[in-house]
Amino acid sequence: MASCNLGPSFPTWLKFQKNLFELDMLNVGISGSIPNWFWNISSRLDLSNNKLSGSIPANMGESNLDLLFLSLSSNQITREIPKSMGYMRKLETIDLSRNSLTGSIPSSISNCSSLSFLNLGQNNLFRAIPKSFGRLKWLHSLYLNKNKLSGELSLSFQNMLSLEILDLNYNKLSGDIPTWIGTAFSSLTVLKLRPNAFSGGLLFRLSNLTLLHILDLAENNLSGSIPSTLGDLIAMSPKGKVIRPLIVVYVIGNWNNKYIAKAIGQDKLIMKAKNQDLEYATSLPLVVSIDLSSNNFTSQFPNQLTKLTRLTFLNLSRNHINGSILQDISMLHELQSLDLSYNNLYGTIPSSMPSLTFLSYLDLSNNNLSSKIPFTRQMTTLNDSMFTGNSLLCGHPLVAQCQDDDLDQRQGQSNVEDENDDGFVDQWFYLSIGLGFAASILGPYFLIVIKKPWCEAYFRLVGKIVDKVL
Repeated sequence: MASCNLGPSFPTWLKFQKNLFELDMLNVGISGSIPNWFWNISSRLDLSNNKLSGSIPANMGESNLDLLFLSLSSNQITREIPKSMGYMRKLETIDLSRNSLTGSIPSSISNCSSLSFLNLGQNNLFRAIPKSFGRLKWLHSLYLNKNKLSGELSLSFQNMLSLEILDLNYNKLSGDIPTWIGTAFSSLTVLKLRPNAFSGGLLFRLSNLTLLHILDLAENNLSGSIPSTLGDLIAMSPKGKVIRPLIVVYVIGNWNNKYIAKAIGQDKLIMKAKNQDLEYATSLPLVVSIDLSSNNFTSQFPNQLTKLTRLTFLNLSRNHINGSILQDISMLHELQSLDLSYNNLYGTIPSSMPSLTFLSYLDLSNNNLSSKIPFTRQMTTLNDSMFTGNSLLCGHPLVAQCQDDDLDQRQGQSNVEDENDDGFVDQWFYLSIGLGFAASILGPYFLIVIKKPWCEAYFRLVGKIVDKVL
């Protein structure tokens, strides 16, 4: 029934349906509160993308102990998540994202030992993440982003050995990023911790995260140097493989001894890149990104990054990174977005940078870069705002011209003037020849016309000469 117009009131005829294995009411236009009889109607309930309001009943977990799938995302549900949800131990998927839920996350959810997908993102949940979540050993996707969660990451979380996606973006979490992340989460493909209040350095073993292809630690209080082990992220190097899409699939029946399965959703991520928010779903495995922006890193530009040739997004802006941009930056041939603004970088822009043919966003503003911008090929698609704040930088697309450009311009003007002078001399030369020739022909004629005796003498002389010749 997905996307069928069944609203706006809740369809009461459903109350009399028996033996429903799956109830898919995604985007059917219903509103109002969910009736109590609804919770035990099926083992798979999808009411996402509607206009449902009210709260989840406190005893809903006692209504359907066989519930496997529950999605109430993108509604207007309020109040707290009931503790009784932990009674539904067979639950594999819980998606309550994009609502107005408040309060703390009930620790009883960790009783759902079969849980593989948990999304509580984009609500108003607060306090700490329950330490008991460490018991969710089959959990592969955990979304708690855009809440008001606080506290530190508990040591017990290292027991979530199956975790592939960890999205804690936009919370108030603090403390150091645990060192055990690099050893416990060996299957991790996405790690998103922006923006929070994490501090300290990057001390976890990045080289162990062989499947990681999205690392977002932006807008924290991280400091120190960017570790050289960042270049050991295999999934971002030529040795890396395209990560399969993470899709939630369940069996809905069988026919002729063959199972019939249905994909009910897949992981989606909102990436901040190219100075905007971009949502990725089916193309998520193709995104390879590192974002360490808006921290306090002080190291030189890390040359190990040039080994990560599968990178599509790189953002190191708003730190204290110094040194020069390496010529080997051209090794990142799949790069689409590069932001190095608001650092202390110096030297010239590498002449190899225009060879990044996929580059559609570049920001080098507010550094100490100098000399002429290599404004060719891909660089010609960029505007001057990407280079401003570098007082010693010159050439297109900036207004400031380089000294060699001025010299070339002056030489060009001098050559034009020389050519004009040569043309002027040539014109006078040919004019003088013409005037001389005219004077030699017309001069005697005018004299003969004016002086009649001279005319008679002239013709007598001509006559004598002709007689002698003949």
